[in-house]
Amino acid sequence: MNFDFFLKIIPKIQNAKLLGDEAHKKLAPKNRIDLIKELEDQIVNSKKASVLILFYPKYNKTHMVLIVRNVYEGVHSSQIAFPGGKVEFFDATHRATALRETYEEIGIPAEKIEIVKDFTSIFIPPSNFIVFPFLGYCSEELIFNIDTKEVFRIIEVPIELLLNDQILSTQVISNSYMDLIEVPGFKIDENFVWGATAMILSELKEVLQSVL
Repeated sequence: MNFDFFLKIIPKIQNAKLLGDEAHKKLAPKNRIDLIKELEDQIVNSKKASVLILFYPKYNKTHMVLIVRNVYEGVHSSQIAFPGGKVEFFDATHRATALRETYEEIGIPAEKIEIVKDFTSIFIPPSNFIVFPFLGYCSEELIFNIDTKEVFRIIEVPIELLLNDQILSTQVISNSYMDLIEVPGFKIDENFVWGATAMILSELKEVLQSVL
């Protein structure tokens, strides 16, 4: 998608209907409903986080950035995610958290980013977080400066790829909180994007398809 065209459809994106749970369920792991039932009492006291769906031009084609998290002791170790993280007491809003974390993790300052839309929040049972996604864009090509303590590498995704149904796939996953379960996701080159990130991408895909 040409970036100039993307800029022209921003008003449509702002006004687009969000499908929320309906879109999330299309890419949700099969055990998600059971996990939520087990932890439903904790949702009220869950921790909060924000992430940024960041669009930008690369060779005048619209791209989106994902990060591969470093290995650490935690349920999201090595997973593919959007830039973002935990809401801190000094963050004025969830939006401020997304912008701060984006700068800390990949080096893109808030003043270069225009926020377009809030997306539907999503509860992550294994880590007891409610995540608030935001869609934003930069008008210029980006030079990333990653925090190597948190980010192993970045993945730059052309929007055409997200809109291609052929990248929808399933894989059998084992990790610290589940063993050998088949999960749906997006196969992006050699990367498999699943879980909350895939669920947010599912809603994003629905929005983009609705305005094209």
